Amino acid sequence: MKNPTSNKGNSRETLGLFLEAALRYKALIVVLVISVLFASGSGVIIPLYFKKFFDLMTGGGAKTDLITGLMGVLIALIILKAIEWVAWRVSSFAVVSFETRVMADLNEKCFAYLHGHSFGYFNNNFVGSMVKRVKSFANAFEMIADNVLWEVLPFIVSISAILFVLWGISPLLGWGVIAWIILYTIISLAFSKFKLKYDIRRNEAETFASGLLADTITNNANVKLFNGYDREVSGFTKATEDLRAIRKKSWNMGNVFEAVQGVMAIGLEIGMLYIAVSLWKNDGLTPGDFVLIQAYLSNIFGKVWGFGRVIRRFYESLSDASEMTDILLSPHEIKDVPNAADLKVSEGKIDFKNVDFRYGDSRRILSGFSLSIAKGEKVALIGPSGAGKTTVVKLLLRMHDLTGGSIEIDGQNISEVTQESLWRNVSLVPQDPILFHRTLIDNIRYGRPDASDDEVIEAAKSAHCHDFIMATPDGYDTFVGERGVKLSGGERQRVAIARAILRNAPILVLDEATSSLDSGSESLIQDALNGLMEGKTVIVIAHRLSTIRRMDRIIVMADGGIIEEGSHDVLSERKDGMYRKLWELQAGGFIK
Repeated sequence: MKNPTSNKGNSRETLGLFLEAALRYKALIVVLVISVLFASGSGVIIPLYFKKFFDLMTGGGAKTDLITGLMGVLIALIILKAIEWVAWRVSSFAVVSFETRVMADLNEKCFAYLHGHSFGYFNNNFVGSMVKRVKSFANAFEMIADNVLWEVLPFIVSISAILFVLWGISPLLGWGVIAWIILYTIISLAFSKFKLKYDIRRNEAETFASGLLADTITNNANVKLFNGYDREVSGFTKATEDLRAIRKKSWNMGNVFEAVQGVMAIGLEIGMLYIAVSLWKNDGLTPGDFVLIQAYLSNIFGKVWGFGRVIRRFYESLSDASEMTDILLSPHEIKDVPNAADLKVSEGKIDFKNVDFRYGDSRRILSGFSLSIAKGEKVALIGPSGAGKTTVVKLLLRMHDLTGGSIEIDGQNISEVTQESLWRNVSLVPQDPILFHRTLIDNIRYGRPDASDDEVIEAAKSAHCHDFIMATPDGYDTFVGERGVKLSGGERQRVAIARAILRNAPILVLDEATSSLDSGSESLIQDALNGLMEGKTVIVIAHRLSTIRRMDRIIVMADGGIIEEGSHDVLSERKDGMYRKLWELQAGGFIK
């Protein structure tokens, strides 16, 4: 099994998507920026009053004047602390409103765009990995927004203000901090960019492990019944070991940088104190200045130490989001043409005109396939596996675009109408229906959301699933489990038939629609299907020929083309025909 990821290093595009989503809430951004500026600015001004406080205490003078001055400083500190507290509280509530809205928008964007991809796209990607990508995308925005608002913006404000103050005390102090910050930033950026490729590999390994886990859970019955437990445990162990190794390497790189960061912090502290002592010897500094410098050094260390983590988390977040960005940047494989009209079905006539189709670079599935189905005609497609029967249905539903030729419904090319209107006019009952993990009534109603409860129940009765539904603990409010696993194959198929009955689309496609039913149930369902097919254009794919005897026309396919067609009576009389051979093989089990 191969890792299906295809990361392309799209950090700029990811940031563009995040910025586009964030700028929808400009007012909240303004509130956030102003409140953070006030909070950070207050934090820088407060040490200046501590300097004044200590200068007053060590400066001598009348005690009453000293107390008056100290009380003035305390009042100023109270006011500044209050401003700082209010500003941080405003920013904290504003950021909750801002980030939750943007994250919801991003999740909705990912959901909508992901479901716009073709059927084939979902066949080629792990469900688990796609779910992980959507979740990681919104979470990455939260991490980056938190870093910008709580780390980067306060860092810029604080460092700028501190440099301004230190420069006023001594240009030597200002130049020392500037040189240190420049060196530190260069090292941090270089390290984070170097580490990014390992973060991407870590993220890909996490995605692969998540996809493998989801795949084995979905196939848990096969794992047990085909003795795959040891193999799957071994495969997952290898995936997690690969993930562990790349995580260890990535995280240890962070530890190495923090060690370098610690040495640089010690160097700055010793260097600044050395400069301060030198200035103090020449009466250039007061005791309050030492307090101020130490307070600012603590502030710088906190901000810069955090800024190093910010840079690393920034790149890690971009790597987490990049896989979803790949999906958002990948054009939808099948799209509506500009200004596509809605499909209008008045008769339900279907024409396949010289249709060619191949999967990618693989062998051609259909070649020059032509078939006209008249209004209200019931047509069956039969033939050996690989003949192209299912492909015909998939092309009708536009699950894939044609390689050549065209398909028309009532004279309208299906490639020129909206996909939604096409699907609205076609009901499909597949061989192995997959249900939502929702209630039975929700699953039946899914094809026609505005249907009343009575209409749902009537459709269920017509599909002969009302009785088994009423035998469940909660009746129509019973949840069916993921993919409908709580139901038997026959029960799922009857629910799918009830859904098609309720939908009542003018074109009906039955893909082995009774294959999971026992003979008694099949007889009942066949009656329901006969009623459902009345007045509709119908295409039936079947291997059990007993289900298609009464079709208006039977199309026998082989190697992507039509080799025979006609009614059951006509085809069964052709001595050398494939249909007659298949009929004779199955005749013992037919309903006469």
